[in-house]
Amino acid sequence: MRAISLLLLLVSVSLNLSAADKVATPEALVVKLYKAHDAEKSPFFQDKDRALVDHYFTKELAELMWKDIKASKGEVGAIDFDPLYNAQDTEIKNFAINPAKVDGGKATLVVNFTNFDKKTHITFKLAQQGDAWKISDIQYPEGHALLKLYKDAAGN
Repeated sequence: MRAISLLLLLVSVSLNLSAADKVATPEALVVKLYKAHDAEKSPFFQDKDRALVDHYFTKELAELMWKDIKASKGEVGAIDFDPLYNAQDTEIKNFAINPAKVDGGKATLVVNFTNFDKKTHITFKLAQQGDAWKISDIQYPEGHALLKLYKDAAGN
């Protein structure tokens, strides 16, 4: 119960931060990414705004993503699923962003949810760059990871 209260407090505080401060914590960045996704303003799969990709992701991941997006020319690229839900179709329930475990300039944050009655989790790896947190990788329960998918597609 205490963990749930802490989570609700963190999300509440994150949502009330000014736009400039929204990436001041790992939780705030992930909340902002899911909100952008829900508003159909996700950095994934769009090829018009490189700054949007750079806002959420570390330089390495952003560069690989952008190259893949541009090379795909509107077709399926390195990923053919919703990277925030690890699925092609979604019916999300019981969504929760857990408090990040921060170790220096790195953090790990787990998102839990149920999709079509299947409980799952996604692990975000984040790195601090200047005053902001950036996502360096997203890891999925089956063992695949966003960074590796992009690296493999690029031949790295």
